Amino acid sequence: MAKIDYAALKKGGFMRQKQKGYFSLRIQVVGGNLTSENIRAVADVADKYGKGYVHMTSRQGVEIPFINFENIEEVRAALADGGVKPGVCGPRVRTVTACQGNEVCPSGCINTYELAKKLDEHYFGRELPHKFKFGVTGCQNNCLKAEENDIGVKGGMDVTWVEDKCINCGVCEKACRMGAISCANNTVTIDRTKCNNCGRCVKACPTEAWEGQNGYIVSFGGLFGNQIYKGEQLLPLIKDEETLFRVTDAAIGFFEKNANPGERFRLTLQRVGEDEFRKAIKAAYEGK
Repeated sequence: MAKIDYAALKKGGFMRQKQKGYFSLRIQVVGGNLTSENIRAVADVADKYGKGYVHMTSRQGVEIPFINFENIEEVRAALADGGVKPGVCGPRVRTVTACQGNEVCPSGCINTYELAKKLDEHYFGRELPHKFKFGVTGCQNNCLKAEENDIGVKGGMDVTWVEDKCINCGVCEKACRMGAISCANNTVTIDRTKCNNCGRCVKACPTEAWEGQNGYIVSFGGLFGNQIYKGEQLLPLIKDEETLFRVTDAAIGFFEKNANPGERFRLTLQRVGEDEFRKAIKAAYEGK
């Protein structure tokens, strides 16, 4: 058998198994979506070159175990014919995960899949001191657990009450899970210190007396491994995509510049100091 370059194979999604000469291939899945053509190609490869099954990872990935080293080039070609690309492992930006978002889910505030594709195009596979994960979730129900990721993006709304459309039915007050809305004496008040930008008032109102501007709630530094930290929201609701990408560029740039090899983003922030990081992303948020 030829000498195996394990590092190169891992970079291309082929992870070494405990069985000598065998690899588990991680394929690229963006936002949790695969086409039926993709799935057929994966199934065919699993039947022909693996053991007839796939593993669904905790991050919406698909892995095909028991790929023999001798068949790797054939596997790549067969998957490519079905529009399937290998994923990545190691110290680089990993698969961007996403829930179904507002294209499918009634609770969704943003188009999570479209954003996941753009993040993937912008960052996927970028070489960094250690692995780096993005997660996109559509609303405060947080099905994807955005705060587990190095950068988590959650859909939200900046809401406004429109008095002349209101019939004082009180539905918004009942819909608000944060106790931020109060209906009394034919008026509605909102406590902005309690509002979490979930947008439930907008979705619940029968007369469109609540208007909402969709936006992005971004968290930084999530880590769920040997050490567990919840990512923190360090900026207000971001209301446009251009600002979002300035902020994510600044965050990854900070990590790339300051991290030690093998050090996760959260640990870099702790070592360098969050004050410096806050300055960097605030400047990006303000367009400076």
